[in-house]
Amino acid sequence: MSIYKDVAAQFIDDIVTGKLSDGSRMPSLRQLAKQRTISMSTAVSCYQELESQGWICSRPQAGYFVTAPKPDRAKPEMTQFVSKISTVNRNYALHSSLNGPLGISSTDNDLITITELERSFKRATKRIGNRLNRYPNTQGEPLLRDALSRHFSKLALNFSADNLIITSGCMPAIKSAIEATTKPGDAIAISSPCFSGILELLGQMSRKIIEIPSIEDGVDLSQLEHHLKSREVKASIFCTSHMNPQGITMSAQQKQRLAELANHYQTPMIEDDVYLELSYSEHTPLPAKYYDQNGYVLWCGSVSKTLSPGYRLGWCLPGRYIDKYQQQHTATSYGVSVPIQIAVADFIDSGQYAKQLRRRRNKLATLKHDYLKYLAQHLPSYVKVSDPLGGMVLWLQVPGLDSNQLSMQLEKENVDIRLGHLFSTLDLYNDCLRINIGYEIDDEVKSELSRLINAIEMCRTQ
Repeated sequence: MSIYKDVAAQFIDDIVTGKLSDGSRMPSLRQLAKQRTISMSTAVSCYQELESQGWICSRPQAGYFVTAPKPDRAKPEMTQFVSKISTVNRNYALHSSLNGPLGISSTDNDLITITELERSFKRATKRIGNRLNRYPNTQGEPLLRDALSRHFSKLALNFSADNLIITSGCMPAIKSAIEATTKPGDAIAISSPCFSGILELLGQMSRKIIEIPSIEDGVDLSQLEHHLKSREVKASIFCTSHMNPQGITMSAQQKQRLAELANHYQTPMIEDDVYLELSYSEHTPLPAKYYDQNGYVLWCGSVSKTLSPGYRLGWCLPGRYIDKYQQQHTATSYGVSVPIQIAVADFIDSGQYAKQLRRRRNKLATLKHDYLKYLAQHLPSYVKVSDPLGGMVLWLQVPGLDSNQLSMQLEKENVDIRLGHLFSTLDLYNDCLRINIGYEIDDEVKSELSRLINAIEMCRTQ
């Protein structure tokens, strides 16, 4: 990354996290050059970059000032209801034949990451040796487990590499956790709305669900505890940071309480933490697993969102369930590609993973700003839009939306998004939809957004 872009990214982080508030004065160009020990031309380039993205503005004879975007519209409402056991249709269909930029939650790697990954793979090839002649270790390569242990210890999450199991992605990690802790017919508590892939998985595995309403800082823990106390719930699955689809991050108090409930009622809690390291700031929130005293939290993650979904590489820290988890995992998995494991371990240990995460977070923060700005300019004022602190998606609510008509119109227009009904078994989110914000707003994205907005206006009944 160029020096001026690196400095600009640091300012963006300060604006996003509130260290620099809207309207505050920026240092003069001379002050900036002196403070950061950079040239005047670099300082100018930095401010030009920030100004072009809408983060700052210049005022004649006054200097530069922060223009942090203000939410000028309401956020989607938190739907409240009394939770109860429901069933997921085993034929729950989620996959679209379309593959547009607004559909699947994803982003792409920059050239620096691609170059450094190539170097890591070259070094990995030299380190593999005769391990290419053997099947993968089903627990995972020690090199990768050690690398992940060291990486997360820097975030204050300490664990032994011996207790970590490498999987072929986060969803396989969650699937093995479900198999290790429940049986068909058991009820599992989830957030409402919930990532559609989790619902699909639970339906395929013949598990019942209890949807727990979302609130501003997490989920309704009182309702969760009610079901734990009555023993209706045999396990729970919660994404705790930058939840898909709403973007909510549970507060530290919520995460601690969630872990306490799992321990108190001795009921396993599966933590889906695939978005943990994608905050729009340098601050990475602690997972609920951090507060787990007796091993009742099974912590699952992957590099699918932070690095590449194509590597199919994830992990689980199963806590007290490690023996059962290992049995289930070994019975259904033949291990993960050794070259990929060793290359990712090298990428982490070389320090490039941490650097790449900083660039990705800054990129996503800028993209969120760009999408919110674009939607503010083009969406009707009645549409409510989320304002997440991390992740890759926005959650929209359109009062009076005819979701069936919208679905048909979007299919006709070849626009790939995820409609609200996919995130629940309850008839609660038919006026909502989720869009991915992981890609630059280029001509293709503008075209899809334009068609989406037109379809929204056509399919509203009030």
